[in-house]
Amino acid sequence: MRLGVVLPTFSHDASAARRAAQEAEEAGIDGCFCYDHLWPLGEPGRPAIAPFPFLGLLAAMTRTVALGTLVARVGLVADEVLFSQLMTLRSLIGERLIAGLGTGDQMSVPEQRAYGLRHAPASERRAAVGALARRLVGEGVATWVGGRDPRTISMARHAGAVVNLWAAPAEEVAAIARFSEATWGGSLPADPDAAQRHLAGLAAAGASWAVFGWPGSAAPLLAAARAAGIAR
Repeated sequence: MRLGVVLPTFSHDASAARRAAQEAEEAGIDGCFCYDHLWPLGEPGRPAIAPFPFLGLLAAMTRTVALGTLVARVGLVADEVLFSQLMTLRSLIGERLIAGLGTGDQMSVPEQRAYGLRHAPASERRAAVGALARRLVGEGVATWVGGRDPRTISMARHAGAVVNLWAAPAEEVAAIARFSEATWGGSLPADPDAAQRHLAGLAAAGASWAVFGWPGSAAPLLAAARAAGIAR
C-alpha cells in the first residue's frame, strides 16, 4: 500500500505546504495532494491556496513523489477548463500526476453560493465527473473519483477510474477492493497504536493508497507504517 499526504494549503502563503512536500519526498512518502476548496469546510473567511498553480510549482520542486488533486471538484470552473488545467499539469508532472475528481456535496454549497457559482443537481455533477474521468483515462492520466455513493462508485468503474473512499471504514474499502482498485483518504489517528492498527487494517482491506491530512511532519506516518509492516 502506498502512502500519501494532503498538504497544508489552508494558509495565506505556501511556505508550510512547500516544506511539507519537500519533507514528504525526502522521507519516501509516495504522494502529495492538494484540496480544491475556496476555504476550509465550515470555516469561511480562512484562506486557501489554489491547487493548480501550486501543483505546477511542486512539479519543478520534486522529482519522484506523485502529485495530484484530492479532489478537483466539478462546478468551480467550466468542465473544459478543469480538463485543460489537469492536462496542463500532466505536461508538467508527467506520469506522476494523479487527477482526483469529485462531485462535491451539500457541504460545498456555501462556498459556491458565496462566489455566485451554481450547485448543480447530484445527477448532473456525477455525469460531469464521469465524462471528465473517461477523457482523462483515455489520455493515460491516472484518475481517481471520490465518493462513497454506489452510483458514483459505479460511474467511476465504468469510466476506468480508481475509487477514492474518504473516511470509509476498512470493511467498506474491502468490499470495493474485491472488484475495483480502491484508495482511501482521511485523518491519521493521533495515538501511535491506533495509527498502526488503522494502517494495518487499510492494507489488509486491499487499499492501494492511504492518504492522510498532513500530520505536522512525516514522522508519525512513517512510524505507523513501520509498525504496521508496510515497507518504506
